[in-house]
Amino acid sequence: MPDSLTTNLAATLHATRTDRGLSVNALAERSGVSRAMIAKIERGDVQPTAVLLGRLTAALGLTLSELFSRTEVDTPRLARVVDQPVWVDPKTGYRRRSVSPVAGSVQLVEVELPAGAEVSYPSESFALASHQIWVLDGALRFLEGEVEHDLSAGDCLALGTPAPGTYRNSTDRPCRYLVVLERRR
Repeated sequence: MPDSLTTNLAATLHATRTDRGLSVNALAERSGVSRAMIAKIERGDVQPTAVLLGRLTAALGLTLSELFSRTEVDTPRLARVVDQPVWVDPKTGYRRRSVSPVAGSVQLVEVELPAGAEVSYPSESFALASHQIWVLDGALRFLEGEVEHDLSAGDCLALGTPAPGTYRNSTDRPCRYLVVLERRR
């Protein structure tokens, strides 16, 4: 039985797709995700990976943070840590916590990337919002297109022109970082 976040995520993806007047076929073409997988995700039969969510949200014109904020029933101004939604990628173990209380123009997302894990997103995932990555603990290699950035605790990287991006933890311990997103105007 899926958890409430998976169920809400499924309903939110379906509602967003239909609100935009897209068929499953159209979303599949735009995102590169198969029709069968989209249907499974929208039914809540499977928990999508971070990569699949990145492709789907980009094709829907949303950031991942906007998608997760739409799954929340109540959007108070104060987000206590116990109430912040946490999502775990079933493939990599990547843990994503929506820190911001409201999906406004700026969103904060805390991520824990397990040792040896890697998560890649297409350039479209970076087109809707400017991104800054602040490493809180551990080490992170971020591939911004062809450019590699090696980041340590305390380092902060502001991404440039949207390009495919890969978060990679090549170490033997988890890396924790904060992503600050600001919706592009």
